[in-house]
Formats: sequence, structure tokens, C-alpha cells
Amino acid sequence: MANVAVIGAQWGDEGKGKVVDWLASRADLVVRFQGGHNAGHTLVVGDQTYKLSLLPSGVVRGKIGLIGNGVVLDPEALLSEIAKVTAQGLTVTPENLRIAENVPLILPLHPALDKARETARGGDKIGTTGRGIGPAYEDKVGRRSIRLCDLAEPETLSKKLDELLLHHNSLLRGLGAPVFEKQALLDGLLALAPKLLPFAEAVWERLDEARHSGKRVLFEGAQAVMLDVDHGTYPYVTSSNTVAGSAAAGSGVGPDAIGMVLGIAKAYSTRVGSGPFPTELHDDIGRGLGERGHEFGTVTGRPRRCGWFDACMVRQAVKIGGINGIALTKLDVLDGMAELKICTGYRIKGEVFRRLPSAFQAQAAAEPIYEVLEGWSGSTRGARSYAQLPAAAVKYVRRIEELVEAPVVLLSTSPDRDDTITLRDPFAG
Repeated sequence: MANVAVIGAQWGDEGKGKVVDWLASRADLVVRFQGGHNAGHTLVVGDQTYKLSLLPSGVVRGKIGLIGNGVVLDPEALLSEIAKVTAQGLTVTPENLRIAENVPLILPLHPALDKARETARGGDKIGTTGRGIGPAYEDKVGRRSIRLCDLAEPETLSKKLDELLLHHNSLLRGLGAPVFEKQALLDGLLALAPKLLPFAEAVWERLDEARHSGKRVLFEGAQAVMLDVDHGTYPYVTSSNTVAGSAAAGSGVGPDAIGMVLGIAKAYSTRVGSGPFPTELHDDIGRGLGERGHEFGTVTGRPRRCGWFDACMVRQAVKIGGINGIALTKLDVLDGMAELKICTGYRIKGEVFRRLPSAFQAQAAAEPIYEVLEGWSGSTRGARSYAQLPAAAVKYVRRIEELVEAPVVLLSTSPDRDDTITLRDPFAG
């Protein structure tokens, strides 16, 4: 059996939670490999709904969850999330949750800088969640991060805080924001140490052991390819690499260990926050998609922008992200629509493109070229086989496969984890 990496194939919020939950029930280990608590998965298990931001989805299914070194970890957010799911009946201890000892930490100064920068941008806001993700990744590549392992060495922690504050307090002063005092930060981190260090380990060693013993590993991504810091709609992106290749670097395995790459895509498109969105609908159709699809961010609660399926963009995500198969979600949201549109390319200043260019103004000027398909009056909700789908729905899915150049291997027809049409087992490779 192969390992599986799950990534978003659009701008995030594609319904990864349900798919990851379904796969996690059959995995031995679930690894979160990038991002922070700015992303979230919603898992519906029986009468319980779990909203996870940092915890790997496997903990809901009693599996071992690993937080890899590619994540930026907010200690307070993690402990709060553990308390929340514990109150819902889950058990999260060092027995079933392990955290890479070299994971960078998000400190209170990171969200402070994040928010101060967004305020300074005025009308040109990027649309960050203000949770300090970007500044924490900046510290990582700037080689000044406080990492989990530093909590075990108070002297190291003290010296690193001096360097960190030299950098951040200068920026905060320049932005007219309050600065931070070293002692308060040091005391806070030392108080957190006994709560966090029991979870720390060399995650790469556990993954190496799992590989040699034939265990199934699920690599769980956050956000999506079009929010990748290199390949997305820059600068309206997240601060990490969201493509499947980062599962290796972000967890401590070789690229050959990633296995099948499953890309999650909605049957239409959504986006939270600012940035280009060629197929966005500002009319009753767009509002209807948002209402029927309950399109609100898991973490932020922000309403999502909605539009038609962009096959040109998903095809780009397939190529860049190394996607082997698509899990198409929320097909039932399209039930009852007389006609549907799929974007097959863009017109930019009179020129036709089959990809979304990297240049900022070109992205903003992209006008979608649509192909119109017949909708369906019947219901797809709850369907568990192709035979239960209206013919027009099958045609819509088949056309998406052709345009994105990847097969649909899973088809979700409701939030219920069992309402899934399985055309290929991702763990079969």
C-alpha cells in the first residue's frame, strides 16, 4: 500500500476535512507538513463537528498525529485546540500526538507585526488572518526562530530572544505599534515548556521507522496550490509552499515517500480574502453558491467569494502540485442549476492564455473564457455510485477530468463522510 499526500487544488477551503478524515481512518500516521493555525479542516463524525487548525486529522480517528517541522506552531493556539477537542470527548496526549522538535514557534510578537503591517497597507491589504504566520516564516528563513527544542535550553532561549526582539521591535516602532519586553516573553515561554516538551521528538525518525515497517502515512496539507508562496497568485498567497513536494521537506522524508498525490477541488470555485479570482460571480448565482455551500472560513468565519469552476487554474495546480488524482467535492451544491460554466482559459488584453500568468497586473486583468454545460434537475446529494447520478452530472465530472488532465478518483456528494463515490483507492497507489 502507498502513502498519500492530500493538497488543495484551488485556493483552499475545498472540503479537505471530509476527505482527510476518510483517509485518516485507514492510515497509521497522519502528518501535518506546512502552514499554521491560519487554516482549518472541519470533520463531521457522528453528531460531533470538529474544527481543527493545527491538530492532524488522524487524532479524531485515534491515530497518531504528527506536526512536522514545516509547520509554524502557535503554542497557545495548540493548547487551546487540545482543550477544545478534549471537551468534545477526544484524548490528545504525547501518546497520540508528536511534534517535530525543530518546529518554529509563533510568539505574541508575530501576530502583532502581522496586524500592524496589514493596517499600514490600507486599501492594499493582502488579506492575512493576522495570526502571525508570515512573520514566523520570515524568522525561520532569517535564522532567528525560537524552535520547540529551544524551550529545553533556557540560556539558548534567552540569547535568541535578544536577537529576535532587536529585529521585531525595530519594525514595530517603525509601524507605530507597541513593542515587546524580553522578560515577559521569556517567562511565558518557560511556563509553556513543561506543557509542550513532552510532545517533542525527532519526527523524521518515527517516519523512517514507519516506512521500514510498511505503515501507511497520510501527509495532510493546508491551504492550496494557488496560495503557494512560489506558485500562487503572489502576493495574495500564504507564506509556505503548499504543493506536495513540501511534504518531504516539511516532515523529514525523501520525496519518494510521499506516494500518491490527491488534489481536492470543489465542483465550483471559492476564495477567502483578497487577490485575483477570474471566475468570481457578484450576482445571485454567486450568492446562491455561497448560501447552499455554507461558504464561511473554518478558522476566520469570513464569507468566501464564489464563482464557476476554473479548469484552467486546476489544470495548472495539477501540473505544479504533482497531483495524480482529483477528489471533487460539493457536487450537490450545483443541483437544480439550469446551466453551468467551466473556465477553459483567459483573455488578457486580447491575448488568449491557457494558464494564469505570474505577473500581478496580468492576473488582475484575466477575463475567463467559458464553456457552457447543461445542468441537472435531479439530486446528487448522498449518491454513493455513478449510477445514482443524473446523466448531466456525470457529463460535468467527465468534462472536468478532460480539462484538468487528471482523473476524478473520489466524488463527494454531501458532508457525510460515507457519501463518497470511490473510483480508485488512493492508498493503492
